[in-house]
Amino acid sequence: MKNIVVVATGGTIAGIGEKGKTVAYHAGEISVDDILKSIPNVAKLANIREVQLLNVDSNEMNENSWLTLVKTINCLIEQQNVDGIVVTHGTDTIEETAYFLNLCVHSEKPVVMTGAMRPATATSADGPYNLYQAISLAASAEAIAQGVMVLFSNTIYSGRDIQKVNNYKIDAFDQKSFGCLGYMQDEHVYFFSKTFKHHTLHSIFSKNLPNELPKVAIAYFYAGADASILDYLSSSNEGIIIAGSGNGNYSKEWMEKIESNSKKGIVFVRASRVPLGIVFNDHIFDPHEYCIAANTLSAQKARILLSLALSYTHDRKKIKEIFEEY
Repeated sequence: MKNIVVVATGGTIAGIGEKGKTVAYHAGEISVDDILKSIPNVAKLANIREVQLLNVDSNEMNENSWLTLVKTINCLIEQQNVDGIVVTHGTDTIEETAYFLNLCVHSEKPVVMTGAMRPATATSADGPYNLYQAISLAASAEAIAQGVMVLFSNTIYSGRDIQKVNNYKIDAFDQKSFGCLGYMQDEHVYFFSKTFKHHTLHSIFSKNLPNELPKVAIAYFYAGADASILDYLSSSNEGIIIAGSGNGNYSKEWMEKIESNSKKGIVFVRASRVPLGIVFNDHIFDPHEYCIAANTLSAQKARILLSLALSYTHDRKKIKEIFEEY
């Protein structure tokens, strides 16, 4: 059997509340060992080792947590007796952690994230089955070189494109208009597509992991939004993501602030508050290219890529190329 390490970080999958209830619970309360003990036949899937790295609500995850997590994974996955990694994680920020790991894990061995929408004490808790399938996926030869994946509700998602689309139902994720990578039926894996963007072993960031990440903020544009927020954010950040309307758009007042702060060395990226579609470079709207297009990345994922890019280079042309490649 394959050797799989389950790295636990907490989340709802490790949550405890009133017996049977799905709400009003505390995330990150029980150990991954206790979760594994609740899963029938899980020992038949692989030789499993557990690492309880963190046990927190995923809203407590931050850049330091990501760096600790990816360094732990890279240390484990280079061992010859480790065939794959499963990471348990809260759903609120799992898409951000998944994209960071997708850019920074230095291996083609499978890395699979999973979690739950219902705590461990709920009737029909979804965590144990998600973990069962995540271990199966990490042990599958078909999962090699697929990048970091997220397994949720029988569905295989790419770490780059997954997004949480529902804060209530157990089928809480989607992958925009790209479709998923594949599906699972119990322990059986079925891939139907793959991501073509650079990731994991072929990512420049996995080869040059920084000790800390440059600060990047997100500014959300709305009708009547005060542009002075851009001056405030520019005073303490190296980059700013604009969550703009439509094609990453904003007002003339915002455009003037972006221009003035861009000339001071702040790097701006245009994303969109609209969940579907793509943000292109617009030579009419932004003729001097003060903003780099986020393409299909959400604002929160564009923030991760810009932060990593700024740890690598401050050349805007190179950062633009990075956004096109990743």
